[in-house]
Amino acid sequence: MLKLTRRATFAAFAALALSACGQADTGGTDGAAAPSGEILLNDITFGSDDAPLVMTEYASWTCGACLQYHTDVVPMLKADYIDTGKVKLIFREFPTAPASLSVNGFLLARCSGEANYYGMLEDLFEAQPAMLSLARSGGDLDGALREFAAERGFAGDKYDACIEDEAVLSSLVDAVNKGDSQGVNSTPTVFINGQKLAGFEWRTAEGMKAVLDERLAALDAE
Repeated sequence: MLKLTRRATFAAFAALALSACGQADTGGTDGAAAPSGEILLNDITFGSDDAPLVMTEYASWTCGACLQYHTDVVPMLKADYIDTGKVKLIFREFPTAPASLSVNGFLLARCSGEANYYGMLEDLFEAQPAMLSLARSGGDLDGALREFAAERGFAGDKYDACIEDEAVLSSLVDAVNKGDSQGVNSTPTVFINGQKLAGFEWRTAEGMKAVLDERLAALDAE
């Protein structure tokens, strides 16, 4: 499980915020339009608002444990619980090292808009091994992420406009602040109806299924 280095992460936030300071106030949207859809500034949610279980996940696309969770658990979660109306998922970003890479990737996902956010997130997770390998070798992470972004409609000025957009950055900081207020200090961290899941069993498909079925049975018994 990767621990969040808060100082490093917020230093990355500060650096991005400083790069936007002194520019004209454009309302946080001019020049950063997503290739399709609106920029996403709120919580990322999936599933029915009437679902009996509300799951809140804090994760980072640069976290190896999060990649395992999204590979092994999320497909089952989506098919068996979210799509069937049993679970509503709130996904919140909680960047981990390399901080600037993680932050900028999440900003791109938000700039992609609500309809395209998860597709971009999946692409980021798929790119994780190559990106982290590049980081370990001291390679050009900014150049690699720019190339990744260009292939998905964020070339040149569109990339810069996205990562310099104060409103998008603020929405990401808000997600981190919510996690901080809930005592999140590692990724992935999951809450169900406000209760933090302990241990590691839930990080497998069968383990998560057991947790959710137990919670649903308890609600039915009330």
